[in-house]
Amino acid sequence: MLELLQKGGPLMWIILLCSVVALGVFLERLLYLHKALIRVGELLGGLALLIRNHRLDEALGECSASSGPVSRILQAALLRPKAERAVLQSITSDAALLEIPKLERNLPILATLSYVTPLVGLLGTVLGLLDAFLILSAHGGYATAAELSRGVYESMLDAAAGLGVAIPAYIGHSYLTSRVNDIIHDMERASIEIVNLILDHRDGPVS
Repeated sequence: MLELLQKGGPLMWIILLCSVVALGVFLERLLYLHKALIRVGELLGGLALLIRNHRLDEALGECSASSGPVSRILQAALLRPKAERAVLQSITSDAALLEIPKLERNLPILATLSYVTPLVGLLGTVLGLLDAFLILSAHGGYATAAELSRGVYESMLDAAAGLGVAIPAYIGHSYLTSRVNDIIHDMERASIEIVNLILDHRDGPVS
């Protein structure tokens, strides 16, 4: 590995740094989103039972015991059980807007690395080929295969390393984005259902 880094030139160290940052961001976001994901159906089912039995304090405690953005949105609505529908909807919307940036944090870094690393590899390719042509020019148009191969080999290593980092980074970004979208969908579902539950409890069943 160290030999490949040395043969790839200085840009290989930049690509290596990009790979370390990309891996760190991916693992951090994967862990955060795993903790943020809960079984919304089960939580809403338990809250519905408590709300129907006028046990709002217990419902709030249930939300506090569960971590994640969905629980915090439910908790925000349960703190204002006497508010009108429009106010409750505004409360849940505002709570969701505060949670979304937390879910998307650092994802732009992963996206940027997936675009930048191939360009760094391409730059290494160009510089390696320039090195090969400079060697050829210095020898009056004649150079041994060993002399030319050094620049060409360096250029190919940089290109391969850049793509080797960019492809997993792009796949990781797409996967994490889909996880974020799933959680946002759960937040929207929870916002609608908790408002309806609170209003049904307060106003009684709709005939």
